[in-house]
Amino acid sequence: MLRFKIKELIAEKEFREGRRVTIAEVAEGAGIHRVTLSRMINRRGFATSTEHLDRLCAYFDCRIEDLVEYVPDEEVGG
Repeated sequence: MLRFKIKELIAEKEFREGRRVTIAEVAEGAGIHRVTLSRMINRRGFATSTEHLDRLCAYFDCRIEDLVEYVPDEEVGG
């Protein structure tokens, strides 16, 4: 399963900029609907488009591996 590390990237941005960063702000800045971004953050295994991944990488100025992590199914369990 793929896990999106959006919360971690938001936390890093907040630390760097010394301010609160909202999901709405990220959604607007990346050009992604807020509901879609919220689902990416909160739903395990949410399927999204490569366009969304591209936009988030551009927004956070990061590489794809900074945004997405592969978690083998046996580790997901729980």
